[in-house]
Amino acid sequence: MNTSVMRALRFAEFGPPTVLRIEEVAIPEPGEGEALVHLKAAAINPSDIGNVAGRFKNTTLPRTPGRDFAGVVVKGKRYEGEEVWGSAPNLGIVCDGSHAEYAVVPERTLSLKPKPLSMAQAAAIGVPYITAWASLVGAAQIQPGETILIVGARGAVGQAATQIANWKKARVIGADVSSEPIPGTESAVNSKTEDLRERVLELTSGRGVDAVLNTVGGPTFEPALRSLSYGGRQVAISSAENPHVSFNLIDFYHNFSRLLGVDSFGLTLEQVAEIVGRLQPGFETGALKPPPIEIVQFEKAVEAYSSVAAGQAKAKQVLSFE
Repeated sequence: MNTSVMRALRFAEFGPPTVLRIEEVAIPEPGEGEALVHLKAAAINPSDIGNVAGRFKNTTLPRTPGRDFAGVVVKGKRYEGEEVWGSAPNLGIVCDGSHAEYAVVPERTLSLKPKPLSMAQAAAIGVPYITAWASLVGAAQIQPGETILIVGARGAVGQAATQIANWKKARVIGADVSSEPIPGTESAVNSKTEDLRERVLELTSGRGVDAVLNTVGGPTFEPALRSLSYGGRQVAISSAENPHVSFNLIDFYHNFSRLLGVDSFGLTLEQVAEIVGRLQPGFETGALKPPPIEIVQFEKAVEAYSSVAAGQAKAKQVLSFE
């Protein structure tokens, strides 16, 4: 067996998941401030699908995708021999990512893996929880006792945000395109069949919510903004349909409303590391739970990508290298 090469998922052109290939490439060497991680598991995020499709202007080719991971440090000044987890915004974009048996990552993005989590569970935390934390705690600065509306509450970021809000002792109203109960929320609004603003006002005795995390954007943007209480704030992280939205500016400033944007790709390595460190106690104590996952052997990585791209995955797809 050649111990200087590894298997990596690669793409040399942009397109659907079928452009991906598992190839043998040289195991990379870490530089100053970097660590070589023997990966045990790595999650597939929707942003990975977008990256392979060519939606990110900074991606260089050929490239190995993947931002989130869990594994063991085999070379590095910190955590050598330790089980770690992490995520980095540049992984899979301007440097090779985590969908390979080994990856070089900045040491400052690494944290010790929470003991209660398996490698696959730890690998599934990254982007959704980091985005949710940056939105609710960093941007919205939610406080205990506040009421938070999460639009797209059934999505990966929405589920993570619901848990974080509960951990911070905030009340959660969830909105999604279904009337089914949403775990962790006190009330659920069907944003497809109900008037979002009217229903939120009913649920808050006419007051409105202190903050909105809008993971959907598009047609939900204005009614969510109008659901804010006096001095409330809406955090926008996406706009899946039309990126152009409109709202009544006079009502906006009369209400002292605030509008905030968060992009996980724009976070610095230091910010990501800090967030992972702040999340760690939640998973150590059980206040935060990993999402449902489906472990996929690395040989079936392209099929897993296709499942995520088609919206057919029932749980978070996590590649296993063991």
